[in-house]
Amino acid sequence: MSNEPKITPELVASHGLKPDEYERILKLIGREPTFTELGIFSAMWNEHCSYKSSRKHLRGLPTKAPWVIQGPGENAGVIDIGDGQAVVFKMESHNHPSYIEPYQGATTGVGGILRDVFTMGARPIACLNALSFGDPSHPRTRHLVSGVVAGVGGYGNSFGVPTVGGQTRFHTRYDGNILVNAMAVGLADADKIFYAAASGVNMPIVYLGSKTGRDGIHGATMASAEFDDASEEKRPTVQVGDPFAEKLLLEACLEIMAKDCVIAIQDMGAAGLTCSAVEMGAKGDLGVDLDLDAVPTRETGMSAYEMMLSESQERMLMVLKPEKEKEAEAIFRKWGLDFAIVGYTTPSKRFVIKHGGAVMADLPIKELGDEAPLYDRPFVESPKLPVIHARDVKAPLAPLAALEKLLATPDLCSKRWVWEQYDHVIIGNTLQRPGGDAAVVRVADGPKGLALTVDVTPRYCEADPFEGGKQAVAEAWRNITAVGGRPLAITDNLNFGNPERPEIMGQFVYCLRGISAACTALDFPVVSGNVSLYNETNGRGILPTPSIGGVGVLDDFTKSATLAFKAKGEAILLIGATEGWLGQSAYLRDVCGREEGAPPPVDLAIEKRNGDVVRGMIHAGSATAVHDIADGGLLVALAEMAIAGGIGANLDAAPEGLVPHAFWFGEDQARYIVTVPQSELLGVLTKLKAVEVPYLQIGTTGGDTLAIAGEGEVPVKQLNVSFERWLPEYMAGKA
Repeated sequence: MSNEPKITPELVASHGLKPDEYERILKLIGREPTFTELGIFSAMWNEHCSYKSSRKHLRGLPTKAPWVIQGPGENAGVIDIGDGQAVVFKMESHNHPSYIEPYQGATTGVGGILRDVFTMGARPIACLNALSFGDPSHPRTRHLVSGVVAGVGGYGNSFGVPTVGGQTRFHTRYDGNILVNAMAVGLADADKIFYAAASGVNMPIVYLGSKTGRDGIHGATMASAEFDDASEEKRPTVQVGDPFAEKLLLEACLEIMAKDCVIAIQDMGAAGLTCSAVEMGAKGDLGVDLDLDAVPTRETGMSAYEMMLSESQERMLMVLKPEKEKEAEAIFRKWGLDFAIVGYTTPSKRFVIKHGGAVMADLPIKELGDEAPLYDRPFVESPKLPVIHARDVKAPLAPLAALEKLLATPDLCSKRWVWEQYDHVIIGNTLQRPGGDAAVVRVADGPKGLALTVDVTPRYCEADPFEGGKQAVAEAWRNITAVGGRPLAITDNLNFGNPERPEIMGQFVYCLRGISAACTALDFPVVSGNVSLYNETNGRGILPTPSIGGVGVLDDFTKSATLAFKAKGEAILLIGATEGWLGQSAYLRDVCGREEGAPPPVDLAIEKRNGDVVRGMIHAGSATAVHDIADGGLLVALAEMAIAGGIGANLDAAPEGLVPHAFWFGEDQARYIVTVPQSELLGVLTKLKAVEVPYLQIGTTGGDTLAIAGEGEVPVKQLNVSFERWLPEYMAGKA
């Protein structure tokens, strides 16, 4: 160990550890750490792994329900969907790596989240993502979009799992720090879920999968610091993915699980071998002895420090039943993967690492995780913004001209260019593809389906973090409801700036309180998630972006709805009350050039009531098309329905007493558009009156134009051109 560098304040600081945190380490172990031990503490105590700024506030989230099998704290969350089946899902970020090296950053983000799901014993059946890019005019944006989308598609398509949904947005606040949030969903038998806690003394700890290299060292530490102008130099901290190796790893893992070889299993994700070994031992109240001489490496002369901190991809750590050792090894060799016994569980509760016959680390295993710093960071509430009154907003364009402009904006335009690069039908169970409110995926061969979505409106979260947090959950709940799904649970990816700034910490705390309120009111618990802080460059933070991944179930997928108009002559109903809320609306920003005001308030009781009624209409078969109203308001939603169905609509003028452009483009919450055949209309209206749900009959489907009484008309084909044109032209360098 004599050739290891001397521990200096500069070396400690370069590991992302503050002086008081280093003092804490000295007190904990009673001596100066070795270089390898310093690296281990750096990995375990950074923000990305220890959640030291967020743990205190995450405890307030609702995480339980009768259908929740496993909440936060494992590789992924698990919910029961009946018939002995469980859905396993989680979302994670790969933001910093994707900015530095967009293809590999996105690729390894997808690979990591897939491993989190199949580590639990589930076969992945779908991926989703939420992507946030900078201003389209920023010199790096086009390159980043191209690389990230290619990376997401390159991994998912090669691995063989459909990418079925997501979000893509653009805003100047993401110029120096894009967001890549990846979500994976898998299916398992409810009584065959695998966990990370080791059990039993002297049980073999087995290294599985690909060899360890020098890629990704300090990846988790990098993800726990903000960027500066030298961030390009961090390229070596980005891991490299191999989807074909991961496919082999999936099949081998599921096979040894089926053969009952596994006591515990943990994905080697952030902080690699360190985090996976510590978590397995600590969760099982056991010690872990590792002999790094046994670790399969792909580079010569790797030090203990490098092996412990490498984030090479497609690797797992497993505690194996000793009598199954030969059987398990044969399975892994059959799939062409490395299988090596690298250590044993011990009763000592120590984390001991040997390399070349020398002890390189000897640390208390529980304290490595449990004694990580926990900060109660100061926070301030965001100032309340004024309500924008519709009468004070002049309309610069007629409604149909404003509609065409909105459909061609980066945020509201079609994202077909993105999702056509993803295989969204592989496996053959995709029932609703990208482009609708939620994706629908069939569960095996039965009648059941899953409704899957990812959503958040960052501009609302910045304007009013509490209401924005509520709205993100409500929007995911509405998306699932709009296809006929019964919302069951969420995973979240909480992307924020530097928590050491009280105003940023305030955004985090109040968004979380809003999320918690909505999850409680909508019976939509949080079962897994990820926190990504320090998303800022040179002191400029991203918009607060708590992405919400929602999962719901359809007992009969044939009773689902899509947003496309189905036939002419059907009544168009607007469900939910409309006041014409323009604050923080896409219309106010993109048509009027004003990014300001309070966002629309979210009444959770009304959300639940309106959504339950709409879902009932879908299941009863009285709703032929359904779409929730979100960004861009009513007229944008109607245009999307007309474009999807290739059928126009004749719309009544805005109701008296409402400012017309606020009626057409306001973003009031808890609203849906539903089409109903004339034969069903009287019965539907009678029921809506009986349950006191506000509605307006606003027109009928038919023709090939979108026409508003007194405002003219525009061909649906022309709207489609506006909708589809911007992104392909931008990516071709023409926009």
